[in-house]
Formats: sequence, C-alpha cells, structure tokens
Amino acid sequence: MLSRFRNRYFFLLDVVILALTPVVALALRVSLPWAEQYNLGLLIYVLFSIPVKIIVFKIFGFYKRLWRYASVDAIISIVWGVGIASIVVAGSFFAALGAGLVDKVALPRSVPIIDAMLTLIFIAATRLSLRLVQYQSGVGSRNQDGKRVLVVGAGEAGQMVAREIHTSQYIQDTLVGFVDDDPIKIGSIVHNKTVLGPIDDLPKLIESKKIDEVIIAMPTAPGDVIRKVVNLCEGSGVLTKTLPGIFELISGEVTVSQLREVQVGDLLRRQPVHFGVERVEELIQGNRVLVTGAGGSIGSELCNQISRCNPGKLFALGHGENSLFILPSKIKSMPTKDKSNQFEIIIGDVRDYDRMEHIFERTKPDIIFHAAAHKHVPLMEDNLEDAISNNILGTKTLLDLSKKFNVGKFVYISTDKAVDPINVMGMTKKIGEMMVSQAALDSGKPFVSVRFGNVLGSRGSVVPFFQKQISAGGPVTITHPDVERFFMTIPEAVQLVLQASALGKTNEIFVLDMGQQIKIRDLAIELIQLSGLKVGEDIDLVYTGLRPGEKISEELFSSEELAMATEHDKILAVNYEVISDRNTFFNYIDQLIDLASKGEIGKAQELLQNMAGYNIRA
Repeated sequence: MLSRFRNRYFFLLDVVILALTPVVALALRVSLPWAEQYNLGLLIYVLFSIPVKIIVFKIFGFYKRLWRYASVDAIISIVWGVGIASIVVAGSFFAALGAGLVDKVALPRSVPIIDAMLTLIFIAATRLSLRLVQYQSGVGSRNQDGKRVLVVGAGEAGQMVAREIHTSQYIQDTLVGFVDDDPIKIGSIVHNKTVLGPIDDLPKLIESKKIDEVIIAMPTAPGDVIRKVVNLCEGSGVLTKTLPGIFELISGEVTVSQLREVQVGDLLRRQPVHFGVERVEELIQGNRVLVTGAGGSIGSELCNQISRCNPGKLFALGHGENSLFILPSKIKSMPTKDKSNQFEIIIGDVRDYDRMEHIFERTKPDIIFHAAAHKHVPLMEDNLEDAISNNILGTKTLLDLSKKFNVGKFVYISTDKAVDPINVMGMTKKIGEMMVSQAALDSGKPFVSVRFGNVLGSRGSVVPFFQKQISAGGPVTITHPDVERFFMTIPEAVQLVLQASALGKTNEIFVLDMGQQIKIRDLAIELIQLSGLKVGEDIDLVYTGLRPGEKISEELFSSEELAMATEHDKILAVNYEVISDRNTFFNYIDQLIDLASKGEIGKAQELLQNMAGYNIRA
C-alpha cells in the first residue's frame, strides 16, 4: 500500500496545506472575525505563495524522494526548502507592497513568519507520518514460523540489521534482542529491543530465548572475537550468519539486506591494514604499466587496482589465454568504450626473449609488476626444470630487457617461502630476489621485491581445496597437525605491492606485517563446522605427512636479515646484501638455466641449492 503512495499525492496535499496555512496564521495573529481590510492582502499572499513555494519544493526534490524511507537528511531538506521558500515569499510580497505595486492591501507582517512555521510543521508531518506508518507496519506482521534472531553487536551495524529485519517485507524473522561486550550498552534499548548481555551469555540466551539464528553485526571485529561467537553458537546448535564487510558493500558484491554464511575470511581477519592511495596514484598516473602473470589471482587484481589510478596505458601480459580473455570483465573501473586506448591484453611467455624484446620495443613500459611465476610447492618439486626456466629465466629476461629499455621501476612478486628456502619453488624465488637486487644496483633504479604469505581466495589456495573435499563428503587431508601459515587477502597483497612500488628507492624487499600464523588444522575444522557438519562424525580429518619441501611454519625474514621500518607502520623493509662476485653469480645463473634445459636434474638441483644457500656470497 505504502509503496503505491506517489509524490503526486503529496503535490496535491501541499497545494491544500499552502492554501490553508496563511489563513490559520492570520487567525492566530488577529481576533476573529478579522477586519475585511485583510481579505485582499490574504488572497494575494496565498495566490502568490503557493506557486513560489511549490517551485522551491520541487528544486529541493520534495516530489522525487521516497518518503517512506525518510531519515535525518530528509528533515534537513524540508527545513531548508520551507525556510528558503518562506523567505522568498515574504521578501517579495512586502517588497511589492513597499514599492507601491499593490494598493490598498493590509496584512500583519508577522503572518508570513507564522505561516512559515505552520508550513514546516504540516509539510514535515505529512512526509514523516508515511515513514512512521512504514516502520510501524513491521510490528506484529512477522510470520510465526519465522526464525527467532539474536544480533551480536549493538553498534551501527547492529542497528542496521535490526532496521532491516523490522521493516523488510521479505524478512519474516523476529528480532529477540542484542548481545554486546560494551558494559555501557548492556541493558539499554536499541530499536525497541534490549541488549541482553555480553557475548559470553550466548549459550544461555540461545536456550532461554529459543534462538534459531545468530547474526554477527561486527564488520571490523578481530578474528578471535568472530571465532569465539561461532564456537559458542556451534556448541548450542544454532546457525550463524555475518553482516558483510564494508569492502563487499562498496564493491557491490552484496547489499545491506543480504546476510551470508560466515566464511573463513571472517574468522581469519585481523585489524585491516589501510594504505593511502595518493602516492600510488601519483606514481601510476600517466605512466605505461606492464603486469606479467595478469591472468592470475594477484596479476588480475593488480590490473584492477592499477586501472583506478589512471595509467597512461595498462598492458596485461600472460600465457594462459582463457584467464586473460575474461580479465576485462574483472576490472571494475575499465571504461566501456575505447578500451584499447587504455588497456591491452598481450599473450606471451616471459621465457621467450625475442618475443619479450618485441613487446618492450612496442609498449615502452615505465613500470613493470612481475607476478608471473610457478608457485605450487609440490608440483615444482617434481618439475624442477620448468620451475627454473619460468621463475629464474623468465625473471632474468624481464630484468635484462628492463635495463636495456630504461624501465623506471620494477616490482617483483616474491613469497615467504624464499626465506631460508628448502623447496624448489622457494629457491627459485630466492634467486629471483637476488637478481632483482643486483639489477637495482646495475641500473641505479628502484627495482624492488615484495614478499608475502598465503593469499586467501587465490587459485590453489588451501581453502577452496578443503571446500571441495568437504562437498565430496571428505576426508579433509592435512599434511601435519602443526602446519601453520601467514594469510592475507588478495586486495591486501596487491595494495602492498603497489605501496612497495611507491616506497621503493633502492634494492629493497618489502614485507607486510601479517600478524600471527594460522594453523591449517584450525582452518579445516572451522570450515567443516561452518558447513553444518561435525569433525569425526560427518567429515574425518586425515594427516598425510609433510610433502617434500614443505615446512611446518614459514618466516618473513631470514636470520641474516634485519627488518627496518618504513613510512608505513605495517610495512617493513630489508636491504639486500651485495653479491660479492657479480660475474660468478650470473655465470651460475646461465649454468643453472642450461642444466635445466638439458634435463640434468641432479646437477641443476645441487647448483640451485648452493645458490639459494648464499654459498657464493661474502
């Protein structure tokens, strides 16, 4: 019914109100019946004020708003609209009288003031009454078969959830109350519902209030708090949902009314690391940027974020045509027309020197982000030749061409597995860091490396692997109960890379402070629980033993490295030690590539270990 209440009805109602309020104003000002001398002045005032006020109301959008959703901004709009309209009417009317444009007209000067107050009252009342009716329509209209809901968090997010539950015609649930650890809020009333107690009271409240579902409305809460709520609810056999985070709302992935199941990303989150964009925008704007590995998780997000900084042109280079084919659809800020002027997809292999040289000649990049690499530890243990050719030869090719074509900045995407490496993938990435460091010294340019841990949501991440095992009925396989890793999100990793490009001055390695490592076993258990299943009953955990090259835990710095602060308190830097004999180092690189190309795995493995183990350094 309310949704069909159109603004044309408000227009007609306003005409009636604007015709009557001056009459009421005069009646309040003078004794009844008033003298006939006022009739002409009142008539002229009414006929003049109605069109002027209607025009001002239209300018202020009075007839475009959905008044059933009116809030504080709507009240402010009404005050300004009525105030300005009243000033215009009163000023014009009395100016006309003073100029002698209207003869023999009398009207008390206080009438426009009283009229303005009455107009404000009636105009606001008609609009806000619709909002009141809309809100009150939620009372008692819930389906008795709907779920009984408890909201964790009585802050802004909790109030937003309460309002949605109360007013949405699509939600038939009943809000029972809130829980919150803030002692000031406990016992207070929020949207006519009581804050019943702290989070620790969840089990007894779930039982006493017969709660069917708990909604977590704390988008910025740390992971341990979310984990605590989930565990308490799981123990009571209650479904848990969470309010989407602010980045999901801004990106349009979800709307405010879309509550979703708790995801592992919620359980892992720490205080978000915020990076200023000004320096990155200053670096990227107007420059020609080349991203390698552009079809991968990190590469595609790099393209997405770089495109927002107005590059002169963005070149997305990759080897897999399928992932590159869908890349434009992932870049949210990509213009719909004339994409070729700002964005170009290039198919090519970073190991092919001639092809890369042709690409450099044509594209003339100012900045390079090198994300192309083989990253899977177990696969690289069994494919040493390709790990060397892709991760080492490919990086050497790009560095040689960057120096040849005078590239201004080079940013190399590394990994925490390059720290004291014991696997092929880590060793190849370690040597990549060493080559980037040496290229920075050779060129005098800011060629830097960025080192981070496991990325949630990336292809090959442990989370989707576990989800597939759970959907297949298990078992969930873990190599070792004590294995733990650093985790970060894809956008966070890419922001680190972009910040490194802005901060980098010499041959530095940048590392994000990622907090504490997370046990993989805990991830598996929480994923099973979030799927509504029980460990050991529905899904088994199976330990398969550490794979070749796998560590129990990772480190962000080696024992020989000294972490230094940067301009950002969450980004640390390491200055690389200078290689004592540059010629010997690159001779070994050439030998390593040659051995790999010939399939001499034993010799290549030995040389790789020696190089990654600093044996050729002072």
